[in-house]
Amino acid sequence: MIEYEANLVCRKMNEAGRNRTPFLFGVDFEMTKGFFFERPMEQNSVLFSLEGYSNHSEIEQDNSVLPWLIKKPESYENYFSKFQIVHTALKKGNSFLLNLTEKTAIECNLTLEDIYLRSHALYKILVPDKFVCFSPETFVKISSSGEILSYPMKGTIDASLPDAEEQLLNDYKETCEHNTIVDLIRNDLSIVADNVRVRKFRYVDVLETNEKKLLQTSSEICGLLSGNYHERLGSIIFDMLPAGSISGAPKRSTVNTIRNAEKINRGYYTGVFGYYDGETLDSAVMIRYIEKENGNYYFRSGGGITVNSNPEEEYQEVLDKIYLPL
Repeated sequence: MIEYEANLVCRKMNEAGRNRTPFLFGVDFEMTKGFFFERPMEQNSVLFSLEGYSNHSEIEQDNSVLPWLIKKPESYENYFSKFQIVHTALKKGNSFLLNLTEKTAIECNLTLEDIYLRSHALYKILVPDKFVCFSPETFVKISSSGEILSYPMKGTIDASLPDAEEQLLNDYKETCEHNTIVDLIRNDLSIVADNVRVRKFRYVDVLETNEKKLLQTSSEICGLLSGNYHERLGSIIFDMLPAGSISGAPKRSTVNTIRNAEKINRGYYTGVFGYYDGETLDSAVMIRYIEKENGNYYFRSGGGITVNSNPEEEYQEVLDKIYLPL
């Protein structure tokens, strides 16, 4: 896969949109690098699937192997030291919501390609020998009429708990977190669109994993793009990066706190990727992400932190999000 500087990816997206040429794009969280393919259905160096659009047909696979995944997480003490940096910034008012992530070593008996082929997710992408992502979260969709939509996801609970949905919807911390992210995404869409509004607020999705079911709350926010938005596709996307749901609010100070707490680059994890077919665009936040590094596998996961967060519960959420959607 050829990588480009992020600003070049943006320009290539604008040019392809102007010519109504289909493309696949991706950009990392730090907005320093990315990838871009014109007419991506004609290549297979990167495999992808976005809600019905895919550059490959069904590939035969060996389902006789029972998959397993072993987590080797950082200690709670290490997580807590990062949590304290974040919580201090929250108490000072530097942030209202911050997404804190972990890089967890795992062992798995499947290859990245096996995981990609077996995964059931709205959005999937495989960069061979580098990473696989099976994301449930839309970044933005742009329709042929110029409507732009986003579906921020915040708030997760184990579906097997008694009255799990009621617990999730009535949880004060989760409610505050979701309200904040909805407000942030609404503001982000207002940078590029008119008539921005929340069309559907805080509904519950079910996520199936190899271990258990999870419940997660989402909202739907929409707006309308003006003029010939096709020739501004790259600029539209880049004006809203990094994605609010995996950074926080306000963005600039929050991203600085993330760097201080996490101390390593996220790379493509929590970046975005998407596909434009010449008329419409669909894109995803790259969460639920496994990367290969020096022959070892690492699962990247995280969660939103507010001033009301309990560190033990947040640590457990990080571990709960390490799963295979099989």
